[in-house]
Parts: sequence; C-alpha cells; structure tokens
Amino acid sequence: MALILYGSALSPLVRKVRIILAEKALDYTLEQAVLPTPGLARMSPLMRIPVLRDTGQPEPNTLPESWVIADYLEQKWPVPALYPRHAFARAQALWLQDYADTHLAPTIGTGLFNERVMKRLTGGECEEAVVDATLSERLPPIFDHLEKTLSGRTFLVGDALSVADIAVGSALVNFRHSGVTIDATRWPSLGRHIAALYARPSFQNCIEAEQRFLKRQSAAR
Repeated sequence: MALILYGSALSPLVRKVRIILAEKALDYTLEQAVLPTPGLARMSPLMRIPVLRDTGQPEPNTLPESWVIADYLEQKWPVPALYPRHAFARAQALWLQDYADTHLAPTIGTGLFNERVMKRLTGGECEEAVVDATLSERLPPIFDHLEKTLSGRTFLVGDALSVADIAVGSALVNFRHSGVTIDATRWPSLGRHIAALYARPSFQNCIEAEQRFLKRQSAAR
C-alpha cells in the first residue's frame, strides 16, 4: 500500500493534509501538481487540490478535497486522534477547519501571499495598497475571533491538537512566508499558539522545506 498526495506544496490545503500525515506518522509521496492538468482534473471534478490516492484500495482509489482526505485518514488511522471525541467539540473543530480553509487561507492568499511571494517569483509587481488593506482591515477581525477562541486555552478545541489547529496553522504558514508575523501584543494567545504549532516537527519540516523551495525559485529568476 502507498499513499500519494497530489498538489502544490505551497497550498495551505495541501499543507494541512501533509501535516496530518506527519502527525499520524504515515509515509506518503507528494506529487507536485497544479490544475488544470487533465489527469488531475479527472480525479478532482471541482478542479481543486489536494487529491489523495490510496493504492491499498481498489480503483477508483482517489479522494479530492482536503477536508474529505482529513476525515478519511482519521477514520482509517485513528491514532493519534486529530478529531475531538465528543460530538459538539468535533463539530466546533470542523467549523474552525472550514473557517481556516475558506476564509483565513483565501484572505492571506489573495491579499498577501500572492502579492508578496507569487508576484515576486513570476516577475509581477506587488500592489502594496492591497497588502496594507489586508493587514489593516481584512485580517484583524479573523485574528480577533481566533484570539477570543484561544483565550485561556492551549488548543482551539478540547485539550489536544486537532484538525482545527492544523488548519489554522497551515493557513498562517503563508502569512509567515510573506514576511509578516502575528502581533503578539495585540493577539498574544494566537501568537503563542502558532509559535507552539511551528515548533512541532510536523510543521517545522514542512516550513523548512518550503523555505528552501522558495529560495531556489527566487535564485532561479
């Protein structure tokens, strides 16, 4: 049996799945892939990455969508558990995962990462007005909500690492790649939480590999 993950390493949704795989100590191969690619499009009808192939399953053996993949990995390899056991806490974790995937990650992606990182790699010009608006207007309400959720807590939900923490932390890696850090005086709980997440080997290894990749890409221009 082998697990193959298709997607771009810099995607927060691909990163989320990679960290789940690392936390569960599962071996896998990352196949760099972006849409539209005919083979990948056939595996992902909504034209989104990541896609997971589990060769231990009879074909068709692919699953699209990071939240579907995350749940599959949890069901098939339940230790360590990354979803809370109790129904309400699990629902909270699912909601926070969705909040990170569909609100936090796109806000960072369009307003910061694309401007500060992707445009630099592709020879474009950063629109600082877009960056400024993202940092001063769009992201603070999101950070305020996460700060309130984390107040007095070690993890976003329950008393252990969950998919909620992984999703939020994965989205914020692109914030870090953009050369920005969380203002720990304004959002102290969030700042501590992210620092603790990034000290975990699962995050640390991803971040370091991505930083090396970005340096190589910059040097190749």
